[in-house]
Amino acid sequence: MHPMLNIAIRAARMAGNHIAKSLENTDKIESTQKGQNDFVTNVDREAEQLIIDTIKKSYPDHCIVGEEGGSIQGKDTDVQWIIDPLDGTNNFVKGFPHFSVSIAVRMRGKTEVACVYDPIRNELFTAQRGSGAQLNNARLRINPIKDLNGAILATGFPFKQKQHAESFVKIVGGLFTECSDFRRTGSAALDLCYLASGRVDGFFELGLKPWDIAAGELIAREAGAILTDFSGNTNYLTSGNLVASSARGVKSILKHVREHANEGMLK
Repeated sequence: MHPMLNIAIRAARMAGNHIAKSLENTDKIESTQKGQNDFVTNVDREAEQLIIDTIKKSYPDHCIVGEEGGSIQGKDTDVQWIIDPLDGTNNFVKGFPHFSVSIAVRMRGKTEVACVYDPIRNELFTAQRGSGAQLNNARLRINPIKDLNGAILATGFPFKQKQHAESFVKIVGGLFTECSDFRRTGSAALDLCYLASGRVDGFFELGLKPWDIAAGELIAREAGAILTDFSGNTNYLTSGNLVASSARGVKSILKHVREHANEGMLK
């Protein structure tokens, strides 16, 4: 195992266990609004600090980008850890048991290792570039769909960018006429891992941040998924707009995205 993946797993498990344990004392969870329909809790911040401390013990010179703490510059600018201490905060706040810890390591602009940990189900999704993806050490492969007939698609509503609501609903409506059903679970990191494990057949969402998808996208790719932005290119980490499935699945989803997306969604 890559030594950085080993540290990422250690950090993810530590943060995940803290998050799960905090649900035993919900009266101590403090939630504040940091943006439109966007919340953060003291548990997010505590979990992020646990991850940062774990990374810094082994790699004090590495750079770190976290959802809550921003960017921590290190001497070694070739290595960057991208962390989301609690992907699915709204679920966590409501007691909806579906959220994850997401950690990815990028070296010279390429994601090398990734892990996503679901502390409620004790499911650990991991990947190393060129070495495949695993769930609790079992190899993962996507379901290679030929079209959307019978497919289950995962998505997330653009609750932070409701100016795109009308176009997004049209995309969903068009896809719904072809696919079997949708899942909207509230954690993009887990959606990508569920794609990797064949639990869903495709995924698309707009307005995501790098920490939402950096780990999940490597896990999905190493399981055989194709990932593009809404224009069919690979600029999704910058644009935040992502389509993921098998090759034919991506083509079918993109057809509806291109038909109904407004100009702002295709940037």
